[in-house]
Amino acid sequence: MARELWKGNIAIAEAAVRAGLEAYFGYPITPQTELLEYLSMRMPELGRVFVQAESELGAINMVYGAACTGVRVMTSSSSPGISLMMEGLSYIAGTEVPVVLVDVMRGGPGLGNIAPAQGDYNQIVHGGGHGDYRPIVLAPSNIQEAIDLTMLAFDLAEAYRAIAVVLLDGSLGQMMEPAEMPPLRPLKSTYPDWAVRGAIGRERRVLSSIYLDPPLEEEANLRILRRWQQVEANEVRYKGYYLEDARFVVVGFGTAGRVALSAVRAARAEGIRVGLLRPITVSPFPSRVLRELADQVEGFLVVEMNTGQMLEDVLRAVEGRAPVEFFARLGGVMPLPEEVLDEIKRMASTPLSVDGHPRERWLQRMLQPA
Repeated sequence: MARELWKGNIAIAEAAVRAGLEAYFGYPITPQTELLEYLSMRMPELGRVFVQAESELGAINMVYGAACTGVRVMTSSSSPGISLMMEGLSYIAGTEVPVVLVDVMRGGPGLGNIAPAQGDYNQIVHGGGHGDYRPIVLAPSNIQEAIDLTMLAFDLAEAYRAIAVVLLDGSLGQMMEPAEMPPLRPLKSTYPDWAVRGAIGRERRVLSSIYLDPPLEEEANLRILRRWQQVEANEVRYKGYYLEDARFVVVGFGTAGRVALSAVRAARAEGIRVGLLRPITVSPFPSRVLRELADQVEGFLVVEMNTGQMLEDVLRAVEGRAPVEFFARLGGVMPLPEEVLDEIKRMASTPLSVDGHPRERWLQRMLQPA
C-alpha cells in the first residue's frame, strides 16, 4: 500500500472508520475539531451514525447508550471536554461495555490554551471518573502509530469490555506526516451475547452500573479487576532505543518521547551511552521493563510536558534502585531536543542521587535566575 500525507486528527478519524466505527458522537473543541469535522462528512456518506451533541455531557451519554447495543462506538475531545465526560466514562466502565475515546491534549489547568501539553495523564491513566477501574491507554508518537493504535483500540476495547483511549497532544493532532492507511474492514455481522438489541425470541437483557447490594458491587469490582490483570499480562507495549549498552535511559511518551529520541541520538553522536524507553501503553504501564533496567543503568531521565505525572509511575517501577531525574516544559511549551540533550549531559557529568524528589530538583533548576 502507498503512503499518503495525513494530518493527525484526520488520520485517526479515517482509521476509526476503517476499523469498523459504526457510531460517533462528539462536540467540537480545539485542537481536535478536525476529527469531528471529518467524520461529519465521512460517516453519513457510508450510511453510519454521526451526531454532533449539544455538549460533551450529551456526547458521552450517547456513546454509553450506543455501546450497550454492541456497536463500535467512539467519541473524541480535548482536555476540558474530557473532564466533562468523566462521570459518563465511569458509568461505561461500571457497565462493562467497550468504548473508544480519543483525547487530544491541550494546555491547562482550567480553560488553558490550545497548545500541546500532556497534563491529562493522571485523569486518563489513573482511572478518570469515580470508582475502581482502569482504562487501556495508548500513546502514539507519530501519525503512523496514531493510525495503528486507533485500529488496535477498537479490538482491545471489545476483547476486554473496557474503555480504550488514544492519548495524544495537540501537536500530533495538527502535524502532517506520510503514513499508510489500512484497508476498510467490513462492519460487524454479529453482536456479542451481552448486547441490548431487542428481546424478541429470547430472555430480556439488562445492562447497568448500579449494584445497590455491596457484595454485588464487590463482585463486579473483582470481575473488572480480573479482566484488568489479563490486560496487564498481555497488552503492555513499549519501544526501546539503544538500550543494550545504555548507561542512562530517558523515559518519555508521545511527543515528549519523540523529542527525547532526537536528543538521545545527538548524545550518542557525542559518545554518551544513553537509550530511550518510550511507553506505548501508558496504561498498563511497562513497569517490569523499567524495573529490569534499573538494575543495569546508572540513572533515568523522565521527560514530560506536564509537572511529572508519569514520573510518579516511573518512580514506583524503579523502586529506588537507580537515580531518577526529571525535565519538563509546561503550559503548551514543547521541550526542545537541545534542552533534553543538556539534561543528558548534566546526568553524565554529575554524581546522581536517589535522595529527594526529582521534581523538586528540576523545579530548583527552573527557578534559578538566567
